[in-house]
Amino acid sequence: MEAWLEEQFCLLETKGSSEDFFAELSKITSALGFNFCAYGLRMPYPLSAPRTEMLNNYPTPWQQAYQEKNYLQIDPTVHHGLSSQLPIVWSDQVFARTPELMEDARSFGLEYGWAQSSRQANGTIGMLTLARSSEMLGPNELARYRYQLLWLTQVAHHGLASRICAEKFDMPELSLRELEMLKWTADGKTAEEIALILGITTRTVNFHISQAMRKLDVVNKTAATVKAALLGLI
Repeated sequence: MEAWLEEQFCLLETKGSSEDFFAELSKITSALGFNFCAYGLRMPYPLSAPRTEMLNNYPTPWQQAYQEKNYLQIDPTVHHGLSSQLPIVWSDQVFARTPELMEDARSFGLEYGWAQSSRQANGTIGMLTLARSSEMLGPNELARYRYQLLWLTQVAHHGLASRICAEKFDMPELSLRELEMLKWTADGKTAEEIALILGITTRTVNFHISQAMRKLDVVNKTAATVKAALLGLI
């Protein structure tokens, strides 16, 4: 167990892109008996259609089918991961409402699977999914690898979320003053009230709020406050 954990710490120190990190992650999951590995990252914004990025070594035809049939929207393991950080094991019961999804997955060799999600303070949600073509995941195996899988979920999210965000998303950098204005705004204070509390002019308050709006690429201070909060900035 100690040697295995040391390997995970080495993985965290892996340099390079998200693809490089995922390749190393796949080797570790393969050693645990899973020939398929997937990681999905969901950003908290925009609320109407949160952005999602995925890395996996699934068969290309299955990746295409999953995307073309929009299975992401009905995948019960994804829905579970968005509301719970407890692991979930694939079963007919789990896919009872989406049998076509399970049938399609099995046709590409994805028979048995396990998934668990993890969250970061900035609002991102990541989910690690491991699958294989044969040998059902029994309670003894799950108990034996319980701590490894839990730790691996955290390692995957910590290592991949930061890389994907840096590669795919423009994370805004707000000044301390801009963040301060948004915090007071989130508490329901008007610009005049914030100015009085901080001993500055209303014009200064509005300037910092407008700067925050520009950096966050939103059209009003309400949207700026919501986005900053969802991204874990305030």
